[in-house]
Amino acid sequence: MLRGKTALVTGSTSGIGLGIAQALAQAGANVMLNGFGDHEGPVEQVRQAGAAHGVRVGFHGADMSQPAQIADLLQATTSTLGGCDILVNNAGIQHVSPVEDFPAERWDAIIAINLSSAFHTTRLALPGMKARGWGRIINLASVHGLVASANKSAYVAAKHGLVGLTKAVALENATSGVTVNAICPGWVLTPLVQKQVDARAVADGVDGAEAQRRLLAEKQPSLQFTTPEQLGALAVFLCSDAAANVQGQAWSLDGGWTAQ
Repeated sequence: MLRGKTALVTGSTSGIGLGIAQALAQAGANVMLNGFGDHEGPVEQVRQAGAAHGVRVGFHGADMSQPAQIADLLQATTSTLGGCDILVNNAGIQHVSPVEDFPAERWDAIIAINLSSAFHTTRLALPGMKARGWGRIINLASVHGLVASANKSAYVAAKHGLVGLTKAVALENATSGVTVNAICPGWVLTPLVQKQVDARAVADGVDGAEAQRRLLAEKQPSLQFTTPEQLGALAVFLCSDAAANVQGQAWSLDGGWTAQ
């Protein structure tokens, strides 16, 4: 379905980003990965996911808080894999603290990586998409782009901003062949969330399964985690012809969290 297209997925060496990268490769897209730490394993996983289509997979370790490195990432995507047809803004970090104790440097870093990086990738990718008359921009927001939780002021502010950016850019490009949408997951069992589950188990003196249930019960009525595979399937749908008129939406995949 996406054969001949090239996707850039930021923050894609693990978790949600890796799941989306694998799904896009499985649909036939060449993929540029981005992130920190080990990348050889994730590159091979994505290559295997797209093996039937002979997809090409690259990696660029751009620090998504640095505009110059972001520009280099976009240039590398174009020069090694072809123009960026699909942009998935997934890179993100988190810090939990009451606002009066929130370190200013952590605020700045979260806004830079969770919000400003999407502005920079979008402004750089759009001209090529518009010239080709086709493009898909998918911003990984969060339920926290729609509702808030205590002690997550920077994350909530950034994700609300990302939903707003999604809507504004969608309106600007509504007749261009480029669609811009956000996906808003609830709890996803990523390594970051697993750490919260483990901490909950220790704090409450319960096993891992009960710690998961308690974590989910506070927010997510389905009592099930959203999976990277489900998010990948939604991303592929948003890239399809069936979604050509889906524009400026914040699509929740949250087990009922925001229905409450």
